[in-house]
Amino acid sequence: MTLHPAIAAVRRGVRAVLAETQPGQRIVVACSGGADSLALASAAVFEGHKAGLAIIGATVDHGLQEGSAAQAERVVGQLAAIGVDETLTARVTVAADGLGPEAAAREARYQVLAEIAERTGAALVLLGHTRDDQAETVLLGLARGSGGRSVAGMRRGFEVFRRPLLDVTRDDTAEACLIEGLDAWADPHNEDPGYARVRVRKQVLPVLEDALGPGVSAALARTAELLRPDMEFLDELAALSLRECAGSDGLSVQALAGLPQALRTRVLRAAAVAAGALDAELAYEHVTAMDALVTGWRGQRWIDLPGHLRALRADGEIRFQPSM
Repeated sequence: MTLHPAIAAVRRGVRAVLAETQPGQRIVVACSGGADSLALASAAVFEGHKAGLAIIGATVDHGLQEGSAAQAERVVGQLAAIGVDETLTARVTVAADGLGPEAAAREARYQVLAEIAERTGAALVLLGHTRDDQAETVLLGLARGSGGRSVAGMRRGFEVFRRPLLDVTRDDTAEACLIEGLDAWADPHNEDPGYARVRVRKQVLPVLEDALGPGVSAALARTAELLRPDMEFLDELAALSLRECAGSDGLSVQALAGLPQALRTRVLRAAAVAAGALDAELAYEHVTAMDALVTGWRGQRWIDLPGHLRALRADGEIRFQPSM
């Protein structure tokens, strides 16, 4: 019997990620009940059990919608029916803390999934982002003028997290669920035009596809794939330069001034985040203002940064202090 191409595509992505594991290890699959994560969970059970892995299905209840607890219980039942070895449910409190609701929910979700991985001793946590999610991320980054890091899109892996489906389309995951008889949940938030990502998905990308021809989403995802290695290489150089620029209480202005701009701005940004600046809110204007403390010093007092932090120049160093 020939395997349907949609199921094959999902399983192929999962199999490639699980190749880095060893028999006997535990793998967490994050599942909301949507088509992407249900298809991911099914493929993880199929490929994981063949590889001698234990599969843990985890669902996170953000408590942001009426009936969210019931939906979490429904997902647990679906995961058990798929054949995971263990199910877990976690409820989180989403605190904005200077972030938008979507970003705050994402931060809370990743934090609790990392805790689940640590508590269960899992080697990896699998996330269900698809090529379409990647295209939307790139387009949003372009629209916001967020620079190369944002246009490079989502990473295939970081820390304990992996994204096996970045080469798989949303249509493929929906088709895979249909063929496997999995009843995917339609999240109302995915239809709410109040979210920028939904507007990109429902309004912007269809217009681009109509005007430029099919393949825009694939091209955007390919752009991220091409750009990310460059960004990661620069980030590695910046991490090295950050250590080399360390002074007594901050970063040496002289050492910073000797760096190429592409490295210097990354060093300043990384130092600000390490000092407590909000990564998601640290904008181009903040970084260029910090850079001006090095390259255009005219006696400026300080730069206010998101996260109740300020950057200032003192005694030949760039220092970070809490805002008063």
